[in-house]
Amino acid sequence: MSIQLDKLIDKNCNVYEMTCVAIKEATLLSKKENDTEEEKNGEKVVSAALDKVLDDEVEYTIDDEDK
Repeated sequence: MSIQLDKLIDKNCNVYEMTCVAIKEATLLSKKENDTEEEKNGEKVVSAALDKVLDDEVEYTIDDEDK
């Protein structure tokens, strides 16, 4: 499955912030010991993480001290 460009274009948010969240989600997905569902379906971990972020399946907060 490829990245859905229409969702990426239509997303009205901070792109840097969204990218950081997707990177962290991909790292978490890749650290799982067992094969993830995405890998079984032939989908790359980074693409799966980005899709989750674009579909608002990942919740995150921003600490004020990190700004």
